Amino acid sequence: MKTKTNKKMTPDNRPLHRMFSKVPARYDLLNRLLTLGLDQRWRRKAARTCLKSEPRRIMDLCSGTGDLAIELARMTSPDTAIIAADFCQPMLDVAKNKAVRYRLDNRIGFQIADAASLPFDDGYFDLISIAFGFRNLTFKNPDTDIFLAEIFRTIAPGGRLVVVETSQPESVWLKKLSALYYSLVVKPAGSFISGDGGAYSYLAYSAKNYFRPTDVSRLLTNAGFVSVEYRPLWAGVAAIHAAVRP
Repeated sequence: MKTKTNKKMTPDNRPLHRMFSKVPARYDLLNRLLTLGLDQRWRRKAARTCLKSEPRRIMDLCSGTGDLAIELARMTSPDTAIIAADFCQPMLDVAKNKAVRYRLDNRIGFQIADAASLPFDDGYFDLISIAFGFRNLTFKNPDTDIFLAEIFRTIAPGGRLVVVETSQPESVWLKKLSALYYSLVVKPAGSFISGDGGAYSYLAYSAKNYFRPTDVSRLLTNAGFVSVEYRPLWAGVAAIHAAVRP
């Protein structure tokens, strides 16, 4: 695998980097509890969407504790190269330990990488996947255009981007209920169990106020992607987005 020198990796001065460095020990537990286990089901569906094009080189960007990368490794043959990339070393440490536990550590490479300056050649990957990290790159983030340009750059022509992310339901009542759930359950429970009130205040706020699927589609189209589509999950509280680099 070719990489390029990158002086912007491990951006310790970024608030999100500091936040995610504090929560990896209980991150998976909270994901399961606060989504009632649905996050695992959604990742499996995203993995199946990823593999429709039979990619040979995959980067799971914003991989966190590696759940989607591990799901992809389970579903593919050994000749599929999978890189789990994240800017937070403590998160990747959890991902590595998990891969060892599932005996998949020989299938996944782990790479510290800043999404604003990815250490990979142009067009290196057939597919980039992002599970519940796209919101952090695009919600009120001044570097959104830089992140999208880097993702676009490192996908090969004809390659795909697949994102699974929280979303806004079409139903007004379901949208109100999900907003209450984020405010009254996710924020206090996440803060109490993780011991980091700031992290789960941000996660609840960003999820409650994140874009509609059509807004994400417009964002990807403006970044240069084509064949942009989405699939709502669980009445629209989450969605799988897919797009092609022309």
